[in-house]
Amino acid sequence: MDHSGALEAARVWRGDFHWVLLDLERALAGAAPGRAQAWADSVRATLVRVRETFTAHVEVTEGADGLYQEVLAQAPRLSGAVNRLQLEHADIASALAEVDKRLDDPMSDADAWVESIRDAAITLMGLLVRHRQRGADLVYEAYDVEIGGET
Repeated sequence: MDHSGALEAARVWRGDFHWVLLDLERALAGAAPGRAQAWADSVRATLVRVRETFTAHVEVTEGADGLYQEVLAQAPRLSGAVNRLQLEHADIASALAEVDKRLDDPMSDADAWVESIRDAAITLMGLLVRHRQRGADLVYEAYDVEIGGET
């Protein structure tokens, strides 16, 4: 079965995002006593890549010739799942903004600041992982194909 450009772009995004999530997890784990600012700078740099990858995903899925339009044309019964994924994009954007806000607001207690950033970033990661899985489920339902992207 030939797969569309939108489906292939989603597959590429899924693989890219796997690595970006691993990078964010590594950055979050790297806090060391007395190095809160350097740690925060590392998290911020990784968050730039997370945002770029997420923005590309939104373009691939919600664009005029995007995956969601294609899924709806092929399987209108999946409109609820598509709507849910679109709403999740707004939730993820808000979670990204929350991590930014915490990075931009250092606390006098460095340990509390690190914990605050970590909490927001872990919430973001949870949203992204669930969204990624729901997207894979949508593709499977629409095309009866595994999207892959883990390697």
